[in-house]
Amino acid sequence: MTSVYEVVDSPLGELLLVGRASATATGGTALASLSLPGQKGGAVVLDGWRRDPPAFQEIGRQLSSYFAGRLTRFDIQYADAGTPFQRRVWKALEDVPYGRTTTYKEIAEAVGTSAVGVRAVGTAIGRNPLLVVRPCHRVIGSDGALRGYAAGLASKARLLGLEGASAP
Repeated sequence: MTSVYEVVDSPLGELLLVGRASATATGGTALASLSLPGQKGGAVVLDGWRRDPPAFQEIGRQLSSYFAGRLTRFDIQYADAGTPFQRRVWKALEDVPYGRTTTYKEIAEAVGTSAVGVRAVGTAIGRNPLLVVRPCHRVIGSDGALRGYAAGLASKARLLGLEGASAP
């Protein structure tokens, strides 16, 4: 598989989309990373990657619709990544509805982790490579405070505001 990328404009700044071009019969590009400006640990374009705007046309359309307030759930193919535990946590993130928030503790309960596992859940959420489309911005502290976001709390607050998010 070949890594391909594109940069798209958004209200948060330029987003870096990275995908894996598939050589399967169905073809297509699976999204491996979506990085926001200033994101801690975000992807950077590497030698050998190929810029491929058409490969990201559909995700670009969906992102534009999301930022315009017309799309509440993404329908894209993701590249396989993460440990089994991380994948369970990330799946739980995808189940948090648009316009709602949840807590780290509630995510831990959803994946069958004890209260002690909340820290591990936070770590898994922090390693989410698909910001915005896998909505880790919808996870807040049990006290209702914004906590941790790889692209900064201002970006998290902006995304929640865009969604008109309400507390759990």
